[in-house]
Amino acid sequence: MFRLAAARTVAGSSKMAGMSAVDPNQTDTEFQRPPVGALRWRCRRGMRELDVLLERYLQQRYPTASPAEQRAFIELLDCPDPQLFGFVTGREVPATPEWADVVARLVAAEG
Repeated sequence: MFRLAAARTVAGSSKMAGMSAVDPNQTDTEFQRPPVGALRWRCRRGMRELDVLLERYLQQRYPTASPAEQRAFIELLDCPDPQLFGFVTGREVPATPEWADVVARLVAAEG
């Protein structure tokens, strides 16, 4: 019988679904965008509300966003669900201005 090893992630982990977090030392021109399919998978969360917001942003805004905004979005995907939900509900303040801009766009695209 074969055993499948389940990938375990730790809240705040820099690796998820085989992708490492964005390297903070890279410039925007060096930034390697992950495939959209991989990002779509990372947008699937434990909360349906976050799924909808993140997937909508990925479809509508991400393709035309600046490299800096794309990087901030990918960094946000490393946040645990409760923290990300706190950002979009205004209960928590994002750690960087770039994250705050992406969160504002997530919320503005709602509806």
